[in-house]
Amino acid sequence: MWCLRLLPSLAIAFSAFAQPNFEMWPGTQYDGSVPTFQKVLGFEAGERLSTPAQVKQYFDALAAAAPTRIKVFEYGRTWEKRPLIYAAISSPANLRRLDEIRASMKRLADPRKTSEPEARKLMASLPAVIMLAYSVHGNELSCTDAAMMAAYHLLAAKNSKMTASILENTVVLIDPLQNPDGRNRFVHNFEIAEGLEPDSSPLSAEHDEPWPGGRSNHYNFDMNRDWFALTQPETKARIKVLLDWYPLVFADLHEMSGESTYYFAPEAVPYNPHITQSQRASLDLFGKNNAKWFDEYGFPYFTREIFDAFYPGYGASWPIYYGGIAMTYENAAVRGLVYQKNDGTLYDFKNSVQRHFVASIATAETAAVNRQKLLENFYDYRESAVEEGQTGEVREYVLPRRGDTSSVDKLAHLLAEQGIDVLQAPQGFAAAGKDFPAGSYRISLAQPMKRMIRNWLDPQVPMEKLFLEEQERRRKRKLPDEIYDVTSWNLPLQYNVECAPLAAAPSGNFTAVEPGKMPDGRIEGGKAAVAYLVPWGTTASAKLMLAMLREDLVVRSTDKGFTQNGRKFPEGTLIVPVKQNAASIHETMSKLVPPSGAEVVSASSGWVEDGVNFGSSRVVLMKRPRIAMAWDNPVSSLSAGHARWILERQYGYPVTLIRTSRLGAADLSKFHVLILPDGAYGSAPGGMAGRLKSWVQSGGTIVALGSGAVSYLADSKTGLLSVQQESLAKSGGDTAPAKPAPAGDGPPPGKILAKEEDFENAIRADREPPDSVAGVLASVKVDPEHWLSAGVPATVQAMVGGRTIFSPIKMDKGVNVAVFRGPDELLASGYLWEENRKQLAFKPFVVVERAARGHVIGFTADPNFRGYMDGLNLLFLNAVFRGAAHSGGPGGGGQMEELR
Repeated sequence: MWCLRLLPSLAIAFSAFAQPNFEMWPGTQYDGSVPTFQKVLGFEAGERLSTPAQVKQYFDALAAAAPTRIKVFEYGRTWEKRPLIYAAISSPANLRRLDEIRASMKRLADPRKTSEPEARKLMASLPAVIMLAYSVHGNELSCTDAAMMAAYHLLAAKNSKMTASILENTVVLIDPLQNPDGRNRFVHNFEIAEGLEPDSSPLSAEHDEPWPGGRSNHYNFDMNRDWFALTQPETKARIKVLLDWYPLVFADLHEMSGESTYYFAPEAVPYNPHITQSQRASLDLFGKNNAKWFDEYGFPYFTREIFDAFYPGYGASWPIYYGGIAMTYENAAVRGLVYQKNDGTLYDFKNSVQRHFVASIATAETAAVNRQKLLENFYDYRESAVEEGQTGEVREYVLPRRGDTSSVDKLAHLLAEQGIDVLQAPQGFAAAGKDFPAGSYRISLAQPMKRMIRNWLDPQVPMEKLFLEEQERRRKRKLPDEIYDVTSWNLPLQYNVECAPLAAAPSGNFTAVEPGKMPDGRIEGGKAAVAYLVPWGTTASAKLMLAMLREDLVVRSTDKGFTQNGRKFPEGTLIVPVKQNAASIHETMSKLVPPSGAEVVSASSGWVEDGVNFGSSRVVLMKRPRIAMAWDNPVSSLSAGHARWILERQYGYPVTLIRTSRLGAADLSKFHVLILPDGAYGSAPGGMAGRLKSWVQSGGTIVALGSGAVSYLADSKTGLLSVQQESLAKSGGDTAPAKPAPAGDGPPPGKILAKEEDFENAIRADREPPDSVAGVLASVKVDPEHWLSAGVPATVQAMVGGRTIFSPIKMDKGVNVAVFRGPDELLASGYLWEENRKQLAFKPFVVVERAARGHVIGFTADPNFRGYMDGLNLLFLNAVFRGAAHSGGPGGGGQMEELR
């Protein structure tokens, strides 16, 4: 509490950096009945960094003071149980009919039910609903304070024609803080670092947030990449709000480097091909009005650079595909109270807040002036989507319910959760010469979300030809490419499930899918006399296994398939013996199976017709492993967060987080598995390599995720993985050898450069890394005979990015369990440089190396990328849990060679 007593002096000290008599919107007179920052929080806008609790406190105060013009809604909770709120601000007349406005927007959103005359009638009286959303990255600070200032201005500005027009013609939804957990983390660390006065040095601790920083949420997810994956509760709740209101405009307010200025629409190329021309015209409309006000205030800005409109998983893109206008606003960051730029000028927090505030009000003004046009464009967008879906070459997509059926179910429900109409077949059906099993899902393109469906389900979403030609030109000159994010995000490939395009709608009876009502697991055959069998190969079976381990059940897993009563059970099938478990085993299974979604078969005998018996040495005991994970620098916070979230929240299994700085001396003897997330391990503790080697040899299992972790283990100083990082391959497929130094002391012999190609070859480095790749989905072939691949399909897809390619492991050192396919089959989706396509072919994705009693397992690309590569979950879980079962760590191992 002592820091609170410093607030007045700090505010005085800071005022030296601020302009005297500072006004956010100069010349505005405000209604004294609407509470100011100072009255509620004890400081003016931009003088302090507000906490999430203070943000909630201020909006509650506004709602209490002006109940006829603002209503505050709580729409969800974060992992850390902080409330997510948004405020609806409008005229008293509009606020009284909020429910009616919301219902009318839903009617307008479905032209299949609402005719054009009915739509025109609705448009005549509907305000334009817009949403201003702030700080999805918690360390982007000016956004949230600008949100509070925008709300105050709309409620308190007197005699303002602009404000009156906004209130009359729009409903402004303000989400002031999309990431309360991340902001709380940043502000807490900032306050710890505060001194006598605000420090402007970018090197000061005030500006240098400790790992993992405040950008991400509790599980270290970048939630601005999560909009179609819906992995996080904050995103799920936000999507529900958007589908409840269908805001015509969505502005997502961010921060960028403090050395920059301000960015707003229109975006840089490439544009996603499913953005319409009318939407692009509207982006120009909003950009021009922002520019007018920024010119008025003398704020520098830029457009059409850096931030493109291709990846559909941003807040500034997802709303586009239901028919809205979505934009990113990027403000230069202070990351504190004052920042000294490289040119020596001081940039303070109050000025950064003002820029976002002005952009917010300018956006609302544009929407108010263009209310009718925005409503018409929204209806036309959704009507044209239906029409296009009725005439295109692909009219339907079908998700056959086979293979990993739990992943098929999850994908279908994920689509439905985003407002897409999904139907399910209670019985099998045939279409276009193909047979589809009962439970399969169909998605018609003749619906208002057609363009969103195309984004998620089309195998390839192409970038503009001229843009790609420019990137190839830049690459040839060794200039960085201008691709901002991944170039592929195909959900069926990421889930590793089938997706069949159809040219016509299939016939038959289908039922609508309700989001969230996933199929329950079931036990076939009632109480088991000998064992419960869980066929391995679905994410639901993995979820059940982890639940059983947490209940301390005896669970075994077969390394080889078997046939019982005519049914084939795959490798990895779980065997839960009745007699080796407590008498309550039947009740326990009845409790665990339904929520898992898994299929379980009761066995009345241990006899099998083919394959291994339950007591075979090819059947291993699945331990209840203690799992540790490297945490903190130099680990990638994203990679660590994704892996932790998958284990803890997707599958319900706890992880012990150990700060990497302790791994050089930590006693790991009580742990079975250590996960090394991706990262830059060059700064790892000096004694860490020796400690890990000793622990693995004693029976531990290391699971390395991504090129950074694999490179560390492969380094000669670590010596735990026998692979090598490759340089760029030259002609013939060999990596370039280092050229010997010229003999003698004289200059090297001269060369005749007869043509341009000779010059280009002469200036190339003797050894250089492959060119860096933006994320692509690459096809991987899996070795079916290794225990690590149990239940995994013959082919999976991995997200590959960056420039690191590893050599295969030699047969006398280990096993290449999963290898990228040949050059002609490698690229599943996205844009990949030709040289990388050739060199990545037949290189390892997963390698396993034995080290005495333990194992080292390396994923050369992170299988948990952004938490949405569900098709790789089984490989990752096999590495962790089957790796522990096949190693000789605490509790012993079950592998045949260990029994000898």
